[in-house]
Amino acid sequence: MRLPFDPDAWMFVIPLGIAALVMWLLGWCTPGWVALLLMLFSLYFFRDPERIIPEQPSAVVAPADGKVVKIDTAYQSQEFPQGAICVSIFLSVFNVHVQRAPFAGTVFSKSYHPGKFMAAWDHRASEENERSLMVMETAHGKIGVKQIAGLVARRVVLRARVGQRLERGDHIGLIRFGSRVDLIVPPEFEITIKVGDTVTGGETVMARAWKNAA
Repeated sequence: MRLPFDPDAWMFVIPLGIAALVMWLLGWCTPGWVALLLMLFSLYFFRDPERIIPEQPSAVVAPADGKVVKIDTAYQSQEFPQGAICVSIFLSVFNVHVQRAPFAGTVFSKSYHPGKFMAAWDHRASEENERSLMVMETAHGKIGVKQIAGLVARRVVLRARVGQRLERGDHIGLIRFGSRVDLIVPPEFEITIKVGDTVTGGETVMARAWKNAA
């Protein structure tokens, strides 16, 4: 039976639960309740609910839960020298923080870059904050997912491995606490969302691999 929590939850939940029990045994009721509340929040934060993955072959799904804050149609980087479209999603501490593969393909490369911890809604965060980038080789070109730490976040976790085959909606990692995730797709893809939209990881169709697809 799959538990509805990311495995990283236990490194917070277990110590906080032990701390709460010890404090209550010592008669420190208020600190004990604080530790219990923090334990419950950790379970809530690391939740990993089941998602219904769209079956349309053209669908590129959201890699994360959150709010679309930017769509850059002139994105360019070392990994995407010919240009791409970059859609940025802001995750608050109340969003699910598990990330998923947006499309079926093979992990072509992955990289980690240490950096700053600016607020995730600041667009400079995509290039200046701590971040990990996974690039997938798909039947319709390269697709990237960039995990970006935020003001509170202090670690990005990318579990996908180079050479690994991923299906749409597969788990690839998570970011601890408030953060940002960028979806990078080829310039010929059709973007189906707009700035301000709220998206659900693994379910919301953010783009299509070919235009006018059902």
